Order: sequence, then structure tokens, then C-alpha cells
Amino acid sequence: MRSITPAFGLIALAAPALGALDASTSKRGNKDLKTYCSGDTVTFCSGNDPDSPEMDACFKKNVDKISEN
Repeated sequence: MRSITPAFGLIALAAPALGALDASTSKRGNKDLKTYCSGDTVTFCSGNDPDSPEMDACFKKNVDKISEN
């Protein structure tokens, strides 16, 4: 997931679904992406609304630090 363009697309779908709120309440993402991105969400972006533009911005800001998966 190191390719920046595809990574942003996947992150934009998954990351918002993984914030401080229960993932089942999110409007975006899928089970696999939620599973693989949940640790990065807690580490870098906790406290952001899962469906917010702030969550998307947080993952874009930290794209170099997120895990391979």
C-alpha cells in the first residue's frame, strides 16, 4: 500500500470508518480495510470523527508512517 495514489483512495474509504467511534457506525470502508487500518487510526488519528474530512486529512498527513497493510 505504498503507492500514494491508490493508498489515498483506500485510506479515504477505510480510515474514516476506524476512528474513536465504533466502526459499525461509519458510513464508509469495508471489513478488510477496517481490520488493516485500525491500528494506524488509533496511533495517528484518534479523536477524529470517522466520517469527517479531518480523518481523511490525518491519514494523508501521516501516509509515510502508516503500516504496509
